[in-house]
Amino acid sequence: MLRTLNWLFRALLFFILFAFALNNQHVVQLKWFMGYQWEAPMVFIVLGMFALGCVAGVLAMVPSWWRHRRDARHRAHLQPEPQAPVQSGKGTPTAAGTDAATLPVELPFPPDMPAPRKPAR
Repeated sequence: MLRTLNWLFRALLFFILFAFALNNQHVVQLKWFMGYQWEAPMVFIVLGMFALGCVAGVLAMVPSWWRHRRDARHRAHLQPEPQAPVQSGKGTPTAAGTDAATLPVELPFPPDMPAPRKPAR
């Protein structure tokens, strides 16, 4: 049901944009600096400006993506190596012979990131 509604929404959006393109076929002049001008159908100019906006948005987000990837890679290197479970005398596996109650619960945090605070009660 949801998939059908999704396709109906896409078809409606396509037909609205198609009708917009058909209604804006007249030629317009795009005037640049120093007397340069360019003539093209309005729908192509609108589509071109939309594409330029998308490219500018993606390029503006790239440094943030790189920073997040670098931070995630840094955090992955700070996590402790998983140790193979060892059988204790009671038949319950523990990590490297330690008691299950003494295993660390929290992961280490990078030096520049404070540890999360516990909520006040």
